[in-house]
Amino acid sequence: MKEEAYPTVARLTPEELARQKSRSRALGLVLGALVILFFVVTIAKLGGSVFNREL
Repeated sequence: MKEEAYPTVARLTPEELARQKSRSRALGLVLGALVILFFVVTIAKLGGSVFNREL
């Protein structure tokens, strides 16, 4: 019983590639929005004066 050294890779159609790219963009936008939301909530909890302190 001889196994292949490298498995074959499935080729995606242009339609599948476009859907994958669309999903990747949507996921990126959701993650970016989540980062912004966490930032805003953190600043709201700390208070606005956090920007007026001396370094």
